Amino acid sequence: MKSTHLSLIAGAAVLAAITGFATVTAPGAPADTAAKSATLLPVERSSLVCPAPSNSDLAETQYTAFTPAGPGGEAKGTAELKPALPVADDEDEEAETDPKKVKKAEEAAKKAKEKAEKPVLAVKEPGQPVAADANGSGAPALVGTATGRLAPGWAAQQTTEVTAGGGRGLLGVTCTAPDTDFWFPGASTAKSRQDYIHLTNPDDTGAVADIELYGPEGALKAEVGDGITVPARSSVAVLLSTLTTEAVDQLTAHVTTRSGRIGAVVMSAEDNVGSDWITASEDPSGTLVLPGIPADATSVQLVAFAPGEDDADVKVQLMGKNATFSPAGNATLHIKSSMTATVDLKDVTREEPGSLRLSPVQKDRATPIVAALRVVRGKGDQQEVAYIPATGPVGARASVPDNRAKGSTLSLTAPGATAKVKVTASAGSGGGEPSVETYTVKAGTTLAVTPTAPEGLKGAYALTVETTSGGPVHASRTLARTEGGVQMFTVQTLPDDGGTVEVPSAVQDLSVLDD
Repeated sequence: MKSTHLSLIAGAAVLAAITGFATVTAPGAPADTAAKSATLLPVERSSLVCPAPSNSDLAETQYTAFTPAGPGGEAKGTAELKPALPVADDEDEEAETDPKKVKKAEEAAKKAKEKAEKPVLAVKEPGQPVAADANGSGAPALVGTATGRLAPGWAAQQTTEVTAGGGRGLLGVTCTAPDTDFWFPGASTAKSRQDYIHLTNPDDTGAVADIELYGPEGALKAEVGDGITVPARSSVAVLLSTLTTEAVDQLTAHVTTRSGRIGAVVMSAEDNVGSDWITASEDPSGTLVLPGIPADATSVQLVAFAPGEDDADVKVQLMGKNATFSPAGNATLHIKSSMTATVDLKDVTREEPGSLRLSPVQKDRATPIVAALRVVRGKGDQQEVAYIPATGPVGARASVPDNRAKGSTLSLTAPGATAKVKVTASAGSGGGEPSVETYTVKAGTTLAVTPTAPEGLKGAYALTVETTSGGPVHASRTLARTEGGVQMFTVQTLPDDGGTVEVPSAVQDLSVLDD
């Protein structure tokens, strides 16, 4: 009789390397056996989406993509970002029946599809960033996939400069991995704000998303935030103030999907203050870290939200240059369930770099929360705004792709034990030699450093941060530029890049026998 053997654990290991599946334990094995015998392997595939950069004709955008050097997957691989498909407008009756209009629409759709097949950015080698420019309001959203040796740690960023008008500012955003659940503390429907939430679908099938808004009194009345269709490989921008009649200065937006997965990020423009992107907060947690408040911040607002059924009482602590302390008058914050809480910390850093830590007042009551900071530099008509969401630790490795010869500041904070990190400045997108520096971050402090640019730098370079001992370490990078007396800036956080996945060894051979 024929006997066929199939190792399910081996199959699971392959699945884990491709999809991120992390834990498999053979039936009957001790619960910790798989964890003890697990191996870290590089991921074999990763996806990113980038929102449409700007609706301003004055916008100048640079895209930068990068895969850090290091152990990778297969010998070969690709890492490409391509334009998302435009969302078609509803055609009227005449357009549907007029042969000339039908032919014109078909030709336009054909050209759009052909354009979407041409990569805007394509990384060729690990350790070597690539850059591309796009100017004006017509730059599209991007979707892409990296495979093989180019997948582990693949990162991309778009940086846009708008020198005048309502969207004036330096806007930076790290392209995000698609997901199904996002929290955005710090969004707004106020008359002084124009906040658009960009939903980008990287897949070949449509997605359906819901948007919920929560202000200081709870959920806002909204009738049109449910069932938003995001067509395949397309991007949709929704003005938050059109979802409700309530004008709320600081609120929390929650985006979920009923089907499919998307990338989500908020573009916020504020009258007389500037504009930037608001990226999603780390998933709800009892303790959060918001790293990298600039030393010269003139205004810092904390926006927090408790999504569960319980209120949250949290300690507010600033991890400064030399020590951790509670801001005067704001040592604690009470956050009511399903209500957004805001506290004005003013110029809390007082000319020194800092990071914020939120932790439960009572350790046995760690109510999960989400949070973000609205940070302003400058005064009067020379103000500029940026946002810092709560973020996870650097972990094994994290990268930020777009750094210039001048204007980059790396902030490192160690909320627990003292830690050491290795910071690698890659070659430039147009040439240069990589450089490596090591820093010690003392427990409970924030270290702000100006990275040493690669020798012979041409173009943009990437920074890769690796924790070598101690920890955990949380990090962000501030990119700054002065234009017309305005100190424009943007802040990107550096959570672990997820370049490896924990794959359990085959602790038991599970076979299917066909006797």
